[in-house]
Amino acid sequence: MSAPILKAEKLTKRFGGLAAVTDVSVDLYIGQVHAVIGTNGAGKSTLTNMLSGDLPPTSGSIHYDGHELAGMASHKISRLGIGRSYQKTNIFLPFTVFENVRLAAQSRHPRFWQVWRSATAFADINASAERAIVAAGLAAKRDTVAANMSHGEQRQLEIAMCLATDPKVLLLDEPLAGMGPAESERIVELIGQLKDGHAIMLIEHDMDAVFAVADRLTVMVNGAVLETGTPEEVRASPMVQQAYLGDSFATGDLHV
Repeated sequence: MSAPILKAEKLTKRFGGLAAVTDVSVDLYIGQVHAVIGTNGAGKSTLTNMLSGDLPPTSGSIHYDGHELAGMASHKISRLGIGRSYQKTNIFLPFTVFENVRLAAQSRHPRFWQVWRSATAFADINASAERAIVAAGLAAKRDTVAANMSHGEQRQLEIAMCLATDPKVLLLDEPLAGMGPAESERIVELIGQLKDGHAIMLIEHDMDAVFAVADRLTVMVNGAVLETGTPEEVRASPMVQQAYLGDSFATGDLHV
């Protein structure tokens, strides 16, 4: 296996006397989906926020493609090639799919001295947006106003906006939250397709989805890593079964 494109080592985040994350390490590889699971309050989103620059770590390091990211501003991390989605959908509801994605693409093609030209006039920006829309499976919804889309389609749109920034790493924070089975299946299929050319870290509570798409798993409990391994190794771990998933997890009854 090649070296990880992102390597986080011993990340810790304290808020006063509270340790939200303690000595967490994770490696992300191009071509893999690395799922991070755990109960609410386990530290999953805090870990994501440190990797994306939304929160500076109290200690630890984040090495990405030759750069040290720990403490770097989020917009600089994004420009280096790390995209993320949030638990709450973060899109422009009055705009069409294309307009939303074009705005994201514009962040990679600044035109500081061309403010007198329409944003729609730049062929490279438009092409980046179109590619991201197709990659996210939204070509048929290109001209649909975001407010008129289903919840699942809006989550796809957020992923398309991430793709328009040309990332190598995708940090997806609960992309299936609030979805029905059909929409969840569509997003799981999309995530599986996107790992070709990307390293993906997936935060998710839907264990059916996690085990359908993940190549590696990290289980967090109380801000620390309990277990990391392949899905089969994690499924067989007595510590994971006892601390989080219970006997039904080991037998394959994953509807939790």
